Amino acid sequence: QVQLVESGGGLVQAGGSLRLSCAASGRTSWNYAMGWFRQAPGKEREVVSAISVSGRSTYYADAVKGRFTISRDNAKNTRDLQMNSLEPNNAAVYYCAYRIERRPAYISARRDEYDYWGQGTQVTVSS
Repeated sequence: QVQLVESGGGLVQAGGSLRLSCAASGRTSWNYAMGWFRQAPGKEREVVSAISVSGRSTYYADAVKGRFTISRDNAKNTRDLQMNSLEPNNAAVYYCAYRIERRPAYISARRDEYDYWGQGTQVTVSS
């Protein structure tokens, strides 16, 4: 089992930045691909970004390309999502998720392919 805890959410003005982090505990010795998802009120959970086990492959939803950056440092055990130029429509609960994965380059944008989820962190963007 793996436990995930997101942090870094909060209230920011439009145009501002936040950096989300995902802390993992438990059986973290396994190889994991990871993703960041978000869910706004009344909407389905959607992918924001994803990164492969190796960290060399990344995916971004069209809506966040050029503004968000996903990263992971396996040596330092860090997994972050840097969000710049935030817009009011980026407000949501943001979740990190892990997928057990042996293939170093595999990347997934599908929420049903992820095995573990955090509880989420709220991001609010004021206009």
